[in-house]
Parts: sequence; structure tokens; C-alpha cells
Amino acid sequence: MAPAATAFDDSLPNLPKDVRPPITSYTPSMWGDAFTSFSLDEKVQKEYAEAIQELKQQARSMLMTKGSTTIEKLILIDTLERLGVGYHFEQEIEDQLREILFFQSQDKDQDNYDLFATALQFRLLRQHRYSVSCNVFNKFKDDDGKFEETLTSDAKGLLSLYEASNRRCKGVPRLEARHYISFYERNESKNEILLKLAKLDFNYLQNIYKKELHDLSRWWNELDLVSKLPYVRDRLVEGYFWGMALNFQPQHSYARIEITKSVLMLTIVDDTYDNYATVEEADLFTEILEKWDINELDRLPDYMKIIYKFILNLYEDYEVEAAKQGKLFAVPYAKEAVKQIAKAYNRHTQWFLGGQMPAYEEYLVNTIVTSCIYVFLTVGIPGLKSVSKESIDWLMSEPNKALIASTRICRHADDIGSDERESRGGNIPTAVDCYVKQYGVSKEETVDKFNELFENAWKDFNTEWSTEISIVSKDMMEQLLNYARAGEVIYRNGRDSFTNPQNYLAGEIPALFVDPIVI
Repeated sequence: MAPAATAFDDSLPNLPKDVRPPITSYTPSMWGDAFTSFSLDEKVQKEYAEAIQELKQQARSMLMTKGSTTIEKLILIDTLERLGVGYHFEQEIEDQLREILFFQSQDKDQDNYDLFATALQFRLLRQHRYSVSCNVFNKFKDDDGKFEETLTSDAKGLLSLYEASNRRCKGVPRLEARHYISFYERNESKNEILLKLAKLDFNYLQNIYKKELHDLSRWWNELDLVSKLPYVRDRLVEGYFWGMALNFQPQHSYARIEITKSVLMLTIVDDTYDNYATVEEADLFTEILEKWDINELDRLPDYMKIIYKFILNLYEDYEVEAAKQGKLFAVPYAKEAVKQIAKAYNRHTQWFLGGQMPAYEEYLVNTIVTSCIYVFLTVGIPGLKSVSKESIDWLMSEPNKALIASTRICRHADDIGSDERESRGGNIPTAVDCYVKQYGVSKEETVDKFNELFENAWKDFNTEWSTEISIVSKDMMEQLLNYARAGEVIYRNGRDSFTNPQNYLAGEIPALFVDPIVI
């Protein structure tokens, strides 16, 4: 086998089409049989559900109490959402915020709001996609437009202001809820009803997640693709984290499961292009996947036949479910998303395995597809009743600024976090290398620039979040937000916790999917 071309020598000819890339070995799954032996106790789950229903009624009464001040209502709404139970009261919360916004100009107490109250109201209205002017903070500024010095001692107010300016500070909702429940429990002014509701709700959902992981683990083990394709990453539980991050609510089981399966499928395809296939094999697989025809199977090498059948079987099941749910309109989009990501992976292979680095901007355009977002958002559609054909048309519209911003949040974090893995010890050029070469800067300067681009992408998304308010895109916008949040959690601070869960997720996954909260 000929040696691989060095990463930085563009004068080298393309590699021969029969040369495989430097192969990386990945650590096995760290979860073993953690979920295969789980058995859902239906009696316990029923008891949880009944207790939750009773506590929900009490919480709803608090939310709808007449005579509460605006700030009391805002604090209650914020508490419900931070505890992870706001989804039970979506309509009531929307009604309250709409009323607050409507009477905002007539509320004489507004002028007396301190920084905490002003920032809290601003943040909650923005979180719920109401466009609120930043001018509400002008009363806290001096003649030079700077915040008054006296505010430096207002820790509560400054924290509220920081959260108001930082859309992503709530992170992956279910993960944040787990952390906030622990914090709230230590709060002397905690509401015991809300705390108990949050704990019961968390455990109830955790049992659902355990059951889904149990079913997925058995399905994955029966396929036995890990032994058949030993060069791929075995990351079922980490894949499920993506599914849960995008759709945590109990009624979205189908979307979580299908996103998990698609993560596994895309990991196999990505690792095949990136870590095993020759240029010739990658070209052939891309061509045959475009045809989407089982009769083309014999043209593939044996290991690719396994992958091809796996993909076609997944989407055959998808089509059956889409028909059941009246969502057949989603099928062509879902299949096309897979074809397009294969083309994008192959383009990446052609660039980097051949030792030819594209312009960074060209690379970035390709990553909108390789980000997996089109696949993630289309596979869950049969399980999302409110998503229509108009929603997909909006998703596929160009330029979709919200989608681009969401993918770039994840991309810039990923480019830093996965640079070491993708470089194969310096043998394969990466996104960082592309930027270094094009702009003549150091690697350290490039990492700083990617962090800046990451922050700018969040600003762009925040703008779209508040301005893109059509009813068609509401559910999609929420998934785009959660996709960006999950990407940050997994890849932020130079880590690739999907490939190396021990870097972060190993500490969070047990809290989410294994250990119940003591009640």
C-alpha cells in the first residue's frame, strides 16, 4: 500500500484510487449492556403519571392565579421552564406572556423595575420569540451609554442581564433541568409542589428513555454491525443523546428513536468515507446510493453491501411509518437528504485524501450538508404531528438563515473539537488546516477565529429566532435551536464528546438516562 500524502503538500498528485486512508481505531462503547437488561415497571410509571397529573393541576392554579404581579408571574414561568416542566403548560405560559406584552406599554410599574426584573422579562419574551427592543435597558445606562457603576454590586441583576444577552445559556433542556433541580432543592425559598413535580416528571421521562434505549440496544446488537464493520465508532447511547436533545417530550418517542438510528447510520457512512474506503469505492458507493436501487447491490464490495442494505432497510421502514401517519410527502426529502450527505462526504474525501485543500469558504458550504441537520430533521417528521409539507419547504428554502446559523454553531465547535481525530496524526488536512493555509495565520489564531465565528453564529441565530415567526417554521425552529445547543454541549471547549464520551458525556449520560432523582 502506498503511503498517504502529507497534509500540507498541494503539489503532490492525487492518491491512487485503490489506496485506503490512514485507519483510526476507536474505543469500544463504554456502556456495554447497561440498558439491555432494563425492564420498565408499568406500575411505578402509572403512579408517577397520576402524581404528576395532580401536581400539574396545582401548578396550573398558581400560574393562573388572579392578582399576581407581573414579576411574580415571570418568576413562576421561569421556574417552571428551568425545572423542565414548562412543556406541560405551553398554552398557559403563552397566554400569560402575550398578556404581559400587550399591557407592557400601560404598565406604570415598568419604570420601577430593577435590572433583574427588566432582564427577566426581556429574556422570557425573547425566548418565546417575541421581538422586544433592547431599549428597555437604557434607563440603566449613563450619558455615555455605559451601564451605571452602581450596578456592579447588583449580582442578581447582572446575572439576569447576562442570561438575557446569552440565548444559549440554558443548554440542552433536559440536562439543564437535571442541574437546576439540584440547585433549586437547596434554595430556601423553593416551592415544594414545583420541586416534587419536577422530580417526578424527570424520573417519569427517564424511564421512557431507558425503555427506548433498551429497545434500541437490542436492535443494534441483533444487527451486529460493529463486528462486521470494525473501523466505525460504536456510539448508540451518544446517538440517543442527540435524539433526546432535539425532542425530549414524552410524545416524541418516534423522533428520538429515528434520529438515534440515523446517527448510527451516518456515523457508519462518515467513518466509511473518512476512515476506510478507497477513493474508487467512495465514488462507487455515492453513485449507487444516488440510484437507491437494491438491484445495484452486487456492484459494491462486500462491506459496502452491508451498509447499503442497512440504509435501504431503514428507509423502507420509514416509508411505512410515514404512510401510517399521513406523512408520505416527507419520504422524498428524507431520501434526498441521505443522498446529499453522501455526496458531501465524498467531496470531503476527494479534497482531503487527495491532499488538496479547498478554500475555507468552499469547505464551509459543504459542511451545511455534512452537519447532518437535514437528515435529523426529516427522519423524525412522521412522529411530529404538527409538521406539514410547508414546514419542510421552509426547511429546504435557500438561503435559510436560521438553518445556516444553527449548522455553523455546531460546525465551528466541531472543527475545533474533532481536529485531532480528523487529522489522523497530521496525515490528513482538516478545516483548521484549510483556514491556516488560506489566511496565513497560526493554528492558535485559527482556533480563536473559529470561537469568534461560533459566537457570531449564535448572534445570527438569535436574530432569526425572534424574526422568523411564521407558524410553518415554529417546530422546525425549536429543533434548529436544540440542534445548536446539543452541538455546543458535545463539541465545545475543544472536545469531541461523541467520539470520546469520557471527555464529558460520560458524566452526564448516567444523570440523564441511568440514575433517578431521589424523591
